[in-house]
Amino acid sequence: MFTGIIEELGKIRHITKNKIEIECSEVLQQTKIGDSIAVNGVCLTVCGLENNIFTADISQETFNVTTFNQLKTGDFVNLERAMSANGRFGGHIVSGHIDATAICKNLIRNGEFYTLTFELPDDCTKYVIKKGSITINGISLTIANVENKTIKIAVIPHTYENTTLKTMKIGDFVNIEVDIMAKYIEKFLSTSDNKSKIDYNFLQKNGYL
Repeated sequence: MFTGIIEELGKIRHITKNKIEIECSEVLQQTKIGDSIAVNGVCLTVCGLENNIFTADISQETFNVTTFNQLKTGDFVNLERAMSANGRFGGHIVSGHIDATAICKNLIRNGEFYTLTFELPDDCTKYVIKKGSITINGISLTIANVENKTIKIAVIPHTYENTTLKTMKIGDFVNIEVDIMAKYIEKFLSTSDNKSKIDYNFLQKNGYL
């Protein structure tokens, strides 16, 4: 499990359809073979360590459904180690399993702050709400507004400058992981033998939706 709080930017040394090598330093402290590291929000298993470089295998599915198929040598990626049992929960629950990719439609600077607009695939829109959480390239962010298939994200200067958001351009694609709690609620409410009194109207009435 991850929290969406980026620890470091790593630099891609080499990437193929089935393997990635990343140069970094901070996230490798006390890291060992078999540990999990989120790379742009994708949970990968460390399979090789040498100096300040770690190697991870990429499945065909991961390569196809994430932005990994657009990455190249020299690109920077957001990195986060799996959360330790006694760690502080700074963001929200992030599994590292990408739901889809989304496209950046607009980027506006407001003084030192930024507003980013993303267009989501149709099957992700039901999981997003205003003031809800979403993970974009591994970054835990709060949704400022939702309109049809687009969401707006207000980004503080620290997050912008210390993640790959600072190099983002209109038209770029990003990895999206919606709030896993929304999926659990959907599953619970759609179960055919659900006999509880909790339904959509109950959640809406009590401020959960």
